[in-house]
Amino acid sequence: MLNINEIMKIIPQRPPFLMIDKVEEYIPGKSCIAYKNVCINEPHFEGHFPQNPIMPGVLIVEALAQTGAVAILSLEENKGKNALFGGIDKLRFKKQIIPGDVIKLEVNIIKQKGPIGIGEAVATVDGKIAAKGELTFAIV
Repeated sequence: MLNINEIMKIIPQRPPFLMIDKVEEYIPGKSCIAYKNVCINEPHFEGHFPQNPIMPGVLIVEALAQTGAVAILSLEENKGKNALFGGIDKLRFKKQIIPGDVIKLEVNIIKQKGPIGIGEAVATVDGKIAAKGELTFAIV
């Protein structure tokens, strides 16, 4: 398990854009399972939407990308590097995420050739799929 300080030693994102709170399990270069606690005091809820707060889909995808980044950037040869989006494929949103939810974020690296790779990404809340798709990344 990794706490927030250990996560920040692996990936470069910082609050308020750090989207994962803890890592339950990870295998460098292979996979990562992380969690995000969704809180009403996050700034995006002021405008998305004031009377019906829903976590923006793009931030769910970012949380998944950061989870995948923990997996890939924890490899010794990738320390100090960054993982950038190369593409988002087959992504579907199945459930709204609201304040009070705890998102389980799972990414499995399914392909990598040189600095480019693909991760299968799934976000769930209470065992129900909220978002699922493939994220392409580039290590720089």
